[in-house]
Amino acid sequence: MENFTPVSALIGGGLIGLASGIYLLLNGRIAGISGIVGGLLGRGGNDAGSATFERLAFVIGLIAGPFLLLIASPITATSLVTSPMPIIVIGGLLVGFGTTLGSGCTSGHGICGLSRFSTRSLVATVSFMGAGFVTVLVTRHLVGGL
Repeated sequence: MENFTPVSALIGGGLIGLASGIYLLLNGRIAGISGIVGGLLGRGGNDAGSATFERLAFVIGLIAGPFLLLIASPITATSLVTSPMPIIVIGGLLVGFGTTLGSGCTSGHGICGLSRFSTRSLVATVSFMGAGFVTVLVTRHLVGGL
């Protein structure tokens, strides 16, 4: 967070909000990543089999976006993931478990749900943000920086 500026954060947040609003208007669904990926994997709920092309295009865009930015931007990456692979895998599994437990992810609850004033999304967002704060406190400050 060495290069944090409120202006870039405001612009980035506005673009995320704009993208999720456009997705809702065009598809009639919220841009919850876990629901989109779950729908591709056949675990998505009522409309799991529908809109496969849109879901696939969305996921491909999420994956391709950073690579396109690297090509288009002269900015170089200043930080790399230095955690050991087992920690990364465990973290990914815990995120998947939390997404299942909370019936959604940060994009579904934190961005789309809060903007719709959903009480369930407020509780979910407070829960996962609180768990994230505690995890950082324990792993970086109490245990010694995993």
